[in-house]
Amino acid sequence: MRKTASRIVPTAGLVAMLVAMPVGCAADPAAPSAAPATSGSASGTRGQSGTASPAPGRGPDLQAGKEVARDLQVPWGLAFLPDGDALVSERDSGRVLQVPGRGGRPREVYRVPGVVASGEGGLLGLAVSPGYARDRYVYAYLTAESDNRIVRFRLGDATPEVLFDGIAKASFHNGGRIAFGPDGMLYAGTGDAGQRDSSQNPRLPNGKILRLTPEGRPAPGNPTPGSPVYSLGHRNVQGLAWDERGRLFATEFGQNALDEINLIEPGHNYGWPEVEGKGDTRGGEFTNPLVTWPTSEASPSGAAIAGNTLYVAALRGERLWTVPLRDGRTGEPRAELVGRYGRLRTVAVAPDGALWLTTSNTDGRGEVREGDDRILRYPARAETG
Repeated sequence: MRKTASRIVPTAGLVAMLVAMPVGCAADPAAPSAAPATSGSASGTRGQSGTASPAPGRGPDLQAGKEVARDLQVPWGLAFLPDGDALVSERDSGRVLQVPGRGGRPREVYRVPGVVASGEGGLLGLAVSPGYARDRYVYAYLTAESDNRIVRFRLGDATPEVLFDGIAKASFHNGGRIAFGPDGMLYAGTGDAGQRDSSQNPRLPNGKILRLTPEGRPAPGNPTPGSPVYSLGHRNVQGLAWDERGRLFATEFGQNALDEINLIEPGHNYGWPEVEGKGDTRGGEFTNPLVTWPTSEASPSGAAIAGNTLYVAALRGERLWTVPLRDGRTGEPRAELVGRYGRLRTVAVAPDGALWLTTSNTDGRGEVREGDDRILRYPARAETG
């Protein structure tokens, strides 16, 4: 059954409030740069999160990786069931695969109807309900015939339930990452779909981070009541992760100069398309990013936090960035696995603390290697030591 879609309400109060919000901003030198992380957290109390976070100092062992699945076609979304098995979406086929938590042959458990795969669009992000043991819901962000939308389904359902639609689609910049935050709300990163001005328009869902209830409605406590917009001024957000204090970090694709990591504050404006990277905040109208990279070294897609480290999967940069998070600040980013597996799309932390990583070499832009695309698992250090 299709529900009435939640949409942004174009009220005068919404426009007045969001246009005045502060974003991330102007060109920066070539090397990766880090800045202090200011205070801020996701709304609500700490609860079940979209990303697991083992105890500090017990992060994954990046020297002990193991391939757990191979011969996949553009694996995009990755979310974990309570028993530790992973659900993986294939962008172009619309399939949802289940991969055993310690590795094993993937099996198709669902095929999402209505997926229209073209360019960067298709079956994108996945999320598992925090109450999965009770409600059995899986959430997906997908490209349909007319738009991008968020749906939910049980693995035996014939037709998904549409929760939120009307997100403009294009060949590029569809966003697509979804995750449940510590507050139990569903967060979604959207892209500008090539319509740059939409990122600054508070009445449109594109170029935003949205915060929704599990039923797809604007979440209580959002910056503007009745609006799903949590932050604006984004170009293309594909990574969402929370630290142990409930602060939300997001990765964002730049255009020609700089990619970003942003600390997301409710109601803040991160600058696109007026600015790219760090620069003049125009008296606090925009919020600067914490970290920037040249686009050749990143194209940051997935993000995950384990302990005190933020992990960022890089497509064009073909590496895994590790960014220390300590004392409310970001440390110097460090590149790992450079060129070893090609383009890296998604990174996630499993319930057992292992780090999972997907490649994206079959997406038409990478150099396809034997076994591509694959999923890699890096065990928590407690397993290896």
